[in-house]
Amino acid sequence: MANIVVLGAGIGGMSVAYELRAVLGKGHGITVVGEGPLFSFTPSNPWVAVGWRQPRDIQIQVEPHLDKHGIAFTGAGAERVVPDENHLVLRDGSRLDYDYLVIATGPRLAFDEVPGLGPAGHTHSICTTAHATEAWTAYQAFLANPGPIVVGAAAGASCFGPAYEFAMILDADLRKRKLRDRVPITYVSSEPYVGHMGLGGVGDSKGLLESEFRQRHIKWITNARITSVEAGTMHVDEVDARGQPLATHALPFAYSMVLPAFTGVDAVRAAKEMCNPRGFVQIDAHQRNPTYRNVYSAGVCVAIPPVEATPVPTGAPKTGFMIESMVTAIAANIASDLAGQPAVAKATWNAICLADMGDTGAAFVALPQIPPRNVTWAKVGKWVHLAKVAFEKYFLAKMRSGNTEPVYEKYVLKLLGIERLK
Repeated sequence: MANIVVLGAGIGGMSVAYELRAVLGKGHGITVVGEGPLFSFTPSNPWVAVGWRQPRDIQIQVEPHLDKHGIAFTGAGAERVVPDENHLVLRDGSRLDYDYLVIATGPRLAFDEVPGLGPAGHTHSICTTAHATEAWTAYQAFLANPGPIVVGAAAGASCFGPAYEFAMILDADLRKRKLRDRVPITYVSSEPYVGHMGLGGVGDSKGLLESEFRQRHIKWITNARITSVEAGTMHVDEVDARGQPLATHALPFAYSMVLPAFTGVDAVRAAKEMCNPRGFVQIDAHQRNPTYRNVYSAGVCVAIPPVEATPVPTGAPKTGFMIESMVTAIAANIASDLAGQPAVAKATWNAICLADMGDTGAAFVALPQIPPRNVTWAKVGKWVHLAKVAFEKYFLAKMRSGNTEPVYEKYVLKLLGIERLK
């Protein structure tokens, strides 16, 4: 009997644990290591930050749902991965041995790379539900005394969708409250243009999102590097297309949310032979680490090169569809290895994003993620907002039930009118 450890109890970790149990049956041990007892549906964090959701609406207790499928759980968190000896050291001091390790931790949030950035500094975050809850507390105080808002993404950020979402959700919420006329909003990003999203653009995403920003009176600064943040002021260096200095800005704000750059988490990046210089797990075409062949990885913690070089560094996003296909490949390849067969399953390097805008939304499809592409598709409509609400409900139900149906492939692609991917 093999002992399989899944490090991470988020979207990737929970999904791969259920998938492994479905593929392998009851004959092998599976243990999930999480950070605390809860699973959070991260894509709904922007709604938590404006009070449209409460944390309890998007969180579930992990252990009882995994236990129904014979999957063990500890919320102690990992202190250190020791791949040379096939074990983890947990934060409670215990040791957890494995035959196979699946790393699905998500990222470390590198707020420290910009002085004054983040919840410990002067800006807010929606990267975790705890951060979004703090952002909601601050937003309520802001509503009593509104002023300028700055939303954006720092140099090296790779997940731009939530920043776009939050800027336009704030716009929608403030209009509902009849406060929008008192709140200038500026979007600041390391992207070379609005709509780049770390993907080199998707269809006419540039024109589409610029149009949305103009309609909503949201100003923007791109090719921007946030150099520091102090109370009420964000300092930004703007460069031109060649990376040469263009302007400096001291942006006043009464409320700000900025997405940071990511790195690998401390417990993983300490194993340097397994990771790239930023601490992301190196993988081959089968989601397997080239150095440690019994270590697999999925989600935001994997090493993916940028789609293209940009004047200010940007990373490539890892969307839900991509993560789901990584999970399926990992389960199939571990099953093959246990059967003495070579790994053949590969993830589909495709990007599909449903971005909520409060009262409408935008859908983006890039197949494959790196151009040139077979499919490039971008559309705006109220149906996207409704689709994201439905997807939230469905995915939480999936996490409770252990259902392993490919949600994106069966439902989202059908919704977008795209044939099933091979």
